[in-house]
Amino acid sequence: MEIHLKIIGSLLIVLALVHAIFPKYFNWDNELQSLSLVNRQMMQVHTFFIALTVLMMGIFCLTSAEEIISTPLGKKIALGLGIFWLLRLFIQFFWYSPKLWKGKFFETSMHLLFTCLWIYLSGVFLSIYFEL
Repeated sequence: MEIHLKIIGSLLIVLALVHAIFPKYFNWDNELQSLSLVNRQMMQVHTFFIALTVLMMGIFCLTSAEEIISTPLGKKIALGLGIFWLLRLFIQFFWYSPKLWKGKFFETSMHLLFTCLWIYLSGVFLSIYFEL
């Protein structure tokens, strides 16, 4: 299981760094212009803090894999992370509209890739907690 946490740590660090391209990729300069200043800045600040949280999760998994697996506190943290990523998986299907990805090759590919990632993350963390 330790190797899975190291893989997850690396994947989460990459995911956190990918957030840096969001403003340009999603054309936020134009897309967010219609928002009020407070909403535009909240979007930017929240994206930064999501990226920072994901980065810290990744570093935690890389540096503390053994403790996550073998200590009571580590198992509780694994449960919390498992629930976090399981909720993210549900949001993938029940919040985002299929109109965003259906019939579009790149978007469908990303939808499937991230669905697999959320399943992997939640599965590993929940497996640690439930000692599967």
